[in-house]
Amino acid sequence: MKGLLSLFLSIGFSIGLFAQEQKIEWLSFEQAVQRIAEDGDNEKKIFIDVYTDWCGWCKKMDKETFNDPEVRAYMIKNFYMVKFNAEQAEDVVFQGQTYSFVPQGKKGYHELAVALTNGNLSYPTVVYLTSKFEMLAPVAGYYPAAPFLTVAKYFGDDIFKDMTWKDYEASQSK
Repeated sequence: MKGLLSLFLSIGFSIGLFAQEQKIEWLSFEQAVQRIAEDGDNEKKIFIDVYTDWCGWCKKMDKETFNDPEVRAYMIKNFYMVKFNAEQAEDVVFQGQTYSFVPQGKKGYHELAVALTNGNLSYPTVVYLTSKFEMLAPVAGYYPAAPFLTVAKYFGDDIFKDMTWKDYEASQSK
């Protein structure tokens, strides 16, 4: 009986450790820049979740899409995961340029959010970058897990290099 209890406890502990290992480690933009510099020639791309504190769809995406086990596993393996608050007050210095908060009305916006979204401040917007911080694409809007993964794989698996989005999307619906 004790042996069986020990077995169940060790299985439960192992599952618990596995679940913890699969948790997304969200980085700040600055942390991602530092991590990439430290990791050297890593081919992992950069994924940036541009959000605001008041955005309901951003919260839904956090709760549902980013908590999906398949999404989490794929994103952890292929991307540095960054959360960027589009209304943060702190400056960000990147590649010799300082990006700042711009007050507007009751809130405002951050210049880096404008740069990352190509001027389309819509939330949520996720941004895909190469490991050298070259823009692949900003993708605006809420996506449930399955469609999100389709988009993530298009960039994460380098499919964009050989196939247009339109052709890829058509190939996924067959």
